[in-house]
Amino acid sequence: MLFQKEFSVSDIQTSAPAAATVSKNKSAFKPVHAIRGMNDILPPESALWEWLEEKVRTVMQQWSYRNVRTPVLEHTGLFVRGLGEVTDIVEKEMYSFQDRADKQGDADHLSLRPEGTAGVVRAVSEHSYLYDGGKRLYYIAPMFRRERPQRGRYRQFHQVGAEALGFAGPEVDAEMILLAHELWQQIGLKDVSLQINSLGQPSERQRHREALVAYFEAHQDQLDEDAKRRLHSNPLRILDTKNPAMQELAAQAPKLMDYLGEESLKHFEQVQAILRAQGVTWQINPRLVRGLDYYNLTVFEFVSEALGSQGTICGGGRYDYLIEQIGGKAAPAVGWAFGVERVLELIKEQDLVPAAPVPDVYAIVPEATALPQAMALLTALRRQGIKAQLHTSADSAQGMGSFKSQFKRADASGATWALVFGGDELDRGEVAVKALRHTQAQTSFALANVDALLAHLQAPEAQ
Repeated sequence: MLFQKEFSVSDIQTSAPAAATVSKNKSAFKPVHAIRGMNDILPPESALWEWLEEKVRTVMQQWSYRNVRTPVLEHTGLFVRGLGEVTDIVEKEMYSFQDRADKQGDADHLSLRPEGTAGVVRAVSEHSYLYDGGKRLYYIAPMFRRERPQRGRYRQFHQVGAEALGFAGPEVDAEMILLAHELWQQIGLKDVSLQINSLGQPSERQRHREALVAYFEAHQDQLDEDAKRRLHSNPLRILDTKNPAMQELAAQAPKLMDYLGEESLKHFEQVQAILRAQGVTWQINPRLVRGLDYYNLTVFEFVSEALGSQGTICGGGRYDYLIEQIGGKAAPAVGWAFGVERVLELIKEQDLVPAAPVPDVYAIVPEATALPQAMALLTALRRQGIKAQLHTSADSAQGMGSFKSQFKRADASGATWALVFGGDELDRGEVAVKALRHTQAQTSFALANVDALLAHLQAPEAQ
């Protein structure tokens, strides 16, 4: 869908009244809310996102995958050509619009990216990135699809994706599956099952397609409107129907596996042999076709029943023809992506949420005159890896606040220590250190002796 209407600031109903009017009539401004299906992520929730992202980065580095970042906006044609014109994403879900015309009078059709692979392939092709051999890449990025928001599925959502480009062997298909499997192990996810299938090569799929069309034509009275529309354009997608009334019909349809040649079957068996040697279990799902047109040979999904009917948390497969399809030099590739929101939902469902981060020290400052010395010491400690929080006047309605109120805030922060910058301590050139989580006696350290203070804060008995 292409939205071609342009608008100017004058189209926005709320105008900017004079300052005097604003002060007298603040209620004239209506609250501005986030767009439906596009969510704010605030602390402490954002800490869980950071935790998951750090797990991803650690595993990716261990497996020698390097980070890639591509634009949020791409030419609409990239996704039409890459994903397939008769896919739900292209037909129904993309946020697309016509850009303003440039000096030559041409206006580009642009889209917010609905998935990550096409953009990565475009970037690799445009920059001839495979000139010296295959590359392993990963990304963590927002995507956009205009679909009905529901649990773990939003209009702005985030994906972690991994792509291995320039590699044709089945060992790389297996590596990609094992990479995702390792992530689940590091996160601690349980009861995540693996489903795999082979889509073969285009010529094999064409023979299967012909048999599939003939089969469904013979049962047209059982097809829903979506299946009838796809019958001659993309019949393979009918196998992936979510309509309960068509499940039995799809289950009895000709199996693609029966049309695969010797090389495709050998490739698929080698993938399974590697998984078997790693102790990974799987189920062959002949109806697993994935929702995008660019896949061939191995496809796979990781599934969990903990989130209801929307069970897939990660999916991918091999796409050997996509780079050439978008105008690049032909090269094999394989990849996967998982939805961050859905994995986070699973982490919560399985009680795997880590403790929220807290400061190591909380600085109690009774008088504002002590702020320069307090902030200088905190800076020195932070440079040594100590997480420090400063009590400020904004934390209290009256000045810096009383000792009692500051200690309450220090305790609520979760900090292990309180650093007290009282007048008597500062007169002696010292800072008092009080334990908040254990019974160690209060002590003092010279402000100039940062090393001694650091050793005390990092002592094993304080952990």
